[in-house]
Amino acid sequence: MATLQKIRNKGKILIGVVGLALFAFIAEEFVRSLSYTQSERHQRIGKVYGESVNVQEFNALVDEYTDVIKFTNGLSSLNDEQLSSIRDQVWQSYVNQQIIEHECKKLGLTVTDAELQNIINTGKNPMLAQTPFRNQQGAFDVNQLKQFLSQKDEVMNNAEMTSDIKDQYMQMYNYWKFIEKTIRQQTLAQKYQSLLAGTIVSNPVAAKANFEARTNESEILLAALPYTSVKDADITVEDADLKAKYNELKEIFRTTQETRDFKYIDIAVVASQADKDALQKEMEGYAQALKEGADPAKTVREAASLIAYSALPVSSKTLPHDIAELLDSMAVGAQVGPFVHEHDNTINIVRLIDKVSRPDSVEIRQIAAPGADMAAAEKTADSIMNALAAGENFDSIAKKYNQPAEKVWITSAQYEGQTMDENNRKFINTITTAGVGTNNKIVLDGQGVIIAQVTDKRNIVSKYDVAVIKRSIDFSKDTYNKAFNDFSSFLAGNPKAEDIEANAAKAGYTVQTRTMASTEHNVAGVRSTRETLRWLFNEDTKVGDVSPLYECGDNDHMLVVVLTGIHEKGYMNWDDEQVKAYLTSEVQKDKKAAKLMEKIQAAKSIAEVAKMEGAVTDTVKHITFASNAFISKVGNSEPALSGSVSAAKKGDFKTGIKGNGAVYAYQVLNQSKSDAKFDAKQEKQQAAQMSMRALSAFTSELYLKADVQDKRYLFY
Repeated sequence: MATLQKIRNKGKILIGVVGLALFAFIAEEFVRSLSYTQSERHQRIGKVYGESVNVQEFNALVDEYTDVIKFTNGLSSLNDEQLSSIRDQVWQSYVNQQIIEHECKKLGLTVTDAELQNIINTGKNPMLAQTPFRNQQGAFDVNQLKQFLSQKDEVMNNAEMTSDIKDQYMQMYNYWKFIEKTIRQQTLAQKYQSLLAGTIVSNPVAAKANFEARTNESEILLAALPYTSVKDADITVEDADLKAKYNELKEIFRTTQETRDFKYIDIAVVASQADKDALQKEMEGYAQALKEGADPAKTVREAASLIAYSALPVSSKTLPHDIAELLDSMAVGAQVGPFVHEHDNTINIVRLIDKVSRPDSVEIRQIAAPGADMAAAEKTADSIMNALAAGENFDSIAKKYNQPAEKVWITSAQYEGQTMDENNRKFINTITTAGVGTNNKIVLDGQGVIIAQVTDKRNIVSKYDVAVIKRSIDFSKDTYNKAFNDFSSFLAGNPKAEDIEANAAKAGYTVQTRTMASTEHNVAGVRSTRETLRWLFNEDTKVGDVSPLYECGDNDHMLVVVLTGIHEKGYMNWDDEQVKAYLTSEVQKDKKAAKLMEKIQAAKSIAEVAKMEGAVTDTVKHITFASNAFISKVGNSEPALSGSVSAAKKGDFKTGIKGNGAVYAYQVLNQSKSDAKFDAKQEKQQAAQMSMRALSAFTSELYLKADVQDKRYLFY
């Protein structure tokens, strides 16, 4: 009871304590929830139909497709450009698939497992022909697929199988799952497109009209008053005119992604004269060493040449074009350089040591002499050579040692330009210099002994033992540091956008202007500008802001950017600089047309129009409704003229036709029909195809409805 009374007496305090504890718990959960939400938001790479795309989900798709590219092309890795291209392809494919699935879901369209299996069993889908599961005729073989799938599980569950074999099976399996998924996606898209195609039906009237639009031709005599005959200064364009024209043409100013305008200074650091002089002196030293008989391999290596010295004579096609074109005119022992090639910014030395004739392709068969060690292998090899010399058959000897001895062709392309050790050099040198039909014992240091029989040679070409020292004319560290310090000093003294633009030229810098979307990978065409791109499209970057100085490119560029305009996704504003310029041109054209229409309307003949100031005349043949007439003397295609002429009769005189480049008057001189015969069925098919091509723009409309947001630039 005493305890209960204490609780009652301190009830208010307890309620307060419990309340504080409860608040702390709620606050903790709120903070935790907020932290998760912020973390999740930072993982969003984009949105489709309002649904977020997680970067990990996207990366998984990129990894999947990257593995496919590696597998199908036999590559172990991809460079940055290839990876960027893959991300673009995966993103576009993902968005398209989301759009198709969104529409198909509303329509109840699906691809069942049974349908997919039937496609695989039938084996006609082109994707299936890209798999390794093919018969001798190259057609897809579903039985080979089934055999692989059953073997895959056995291999993966077999503890005795090596990890390499298991990896190969998994690569093949993952590739098949990608093919299977792609076929399912393609089939769903085809169903949707087929449904759309079913809504397009032609009719006899449209078929007849299309035929006549193509086959009815007119010849006219025309007179034109080009818009260029009216000076721009004589036309007044007001904002009201621009706004009215903007409303008329508004749809052409619709954009599907945000773009940003910016001005920038890009400094490409190049070698100074001091750098060039130092390199010239260094190269003269190497040239002198080669002239005095220095080891060419050692000299080329020490010179850090871009072209390694080959241990074997090479054909000219393996060398850079600028080097190859010198060789035919050089005598053995001759040397040229140092000389500069501007096209690749290099300084070069070329010394021709020898010129020989060698086959481009050699056919051989070989036997690896068995033996417990090199001595035993050489003894076996000598025995084989003696047997061959005595007339014993090469194949029978190979069979005795359980070796296939199949004939194989070895071409120059397989070894020229490759790093080669002494054993490989000895092997290639032996088979390319030996005569056809000869047997050759080749001792490979520490690797064994080979008996190689040369069975054929083809395409004898000139090959060159040549030492090439090719060095890029690069800037030094001091040169780069000076350029960096000078640019940093300029930016420190001109921190604002207006200061940079006003004083750049005096400091020797050029301010350039660009517009770009975040889907582009390089700012101002400079490599490795990811951080610059992020700054440019950051939500906190405002118009007029100046970026930090970015070091980019291949460590040879410095870049500073000024944000000058932001164009949100949707309709561009009428007073945007680019839009306004276009609208002004269109309004000027309209007003010029109105002036010229007043002049030309009263004319009664082509002769009267021809006398007007600025008029041009011409005879134009083969005008049809189906194609736009091109008026060479005006320099424009004129669909309005084609339409008017096609509706006129022979002898008619028409005036006041407003075109793209002029106001026209014309008289129909002649009308004719082509020799084509009307085929109602064929014309109906063509009419339907034309309508379907027009309908193919549905993807653009669906893309707009999907409200796609692409934030990949934040991650890559």
